[in-house]
Amino acid sequence: MKKVKARNDDGYIDQYLRPTSWQEYIGQEKIKKNLGLILTAAKKRKETIDHLLLYGPTGLGKTTLATLIAKEMEANLRITTGPSLQRAGELASVLSSLEERDILFIDEAHRLNRAIEEIIYPAMESRQLHLVVGKGLGSRMVSLDLPAFTLIAATTRPNLLSNPLRSRFGAVFQFEYYASEEIKKIIGRSADLLKIKIKPEAVSVIANASRFTPRIANRLLKRCRDFVEVNNLKEINEKVAFETLKFLEIDELGLESYERRLLELIIKKFNNRPVGINALAAVLGEEKGTIEEIYEPYLLKIGLLQRTPQGRMVTEKAYKHLNLKHLNPKQCI
Repeated sequence: MKKVKARNDDGYIDQYLRPTSWQEYIGQEKIKKNLGLILTAAKKRKETIDHLLLYGPTGLGKTTLATLIAKEMEANLRITTGPSLQRAGELASVLSSLEERDILFIDEAHRLNRAIEEIIYPAMESRQLHLVVGKGLGSRMVSLDLPAFTLIAATTRPNLLSNPLRSRFGAVFQFEYYASEEIKKIIGRSADLLKIKIKPEAVSVIANASRFTPRIANRLLKRCRDFVEVNNLKEINEKVAFETLKFLEIDELGLESYERRLLELIIKKFNNRPVGINALAAVLGEEKGTIEEIYEPYLLKIGLLQRTPQGRMVTEKAYKHLNLKHLNPKQCI
């Protein structure tokens, strides 16, 4: 068991709560099983593992799994993001600094631009870095040999990756939302690490509001911990968990204010008629990508929102959850 250190900032605690071994990593059993085969085979052949693509909603453990893969392969992990690699020189600097058997982890890979992808292709296939030096008629192509390395890319929007890039990964893994029992185990483990006393009923409240996501479960647990400490309480019980959610404006299903606003907007402003993404973006004052990536996934997952060929509509379940009456019952899905 880890020992809690004096440092208490959220960033440090998040790192502290990350699993450090396969045994501590709860959930995603299918991925772990398939990865175990790949890693074992690579170690027996004394080779680097194939390039891997990990995709799924945020907070489900993609970065953690990449860290565990590097640890299992006894490899150095280099971490960067798609938005930080906007110029050829930035990517060239990262690739040229890699050493034999290093693992390069690129988060938000869907935000890589096409010019950067063109440089990544030969790096992944033939371990070559091709760069154009100079401008105009005096320019020339320079090729540099790269060491054997593995690229692990993570994304929440695999549909935005180009087909040529996707086809170059040796294995693709989709992360699924966690089951309620898995989330409860994660909360229990985190509470033990943080030396927090928590009642089973409180674990259930936090798990139900965690959106099937470990990162959110740990965030809610930390806020409950704050509530207990500020109010000089001895443990997190069911009342504390509900009071914390109320303070954060999160309801029992884990919906935040902006998601409830979206549902109420469709019901009250559009009378639950099918509404397109452009209209929603205009009324909410948000980018379409924000609605598609942040607002909608969980609402779709738990059945409060549906996408139809004509547009978005709320469901009967949403009316009940918001305690709203139907303006036109025939229009509810």
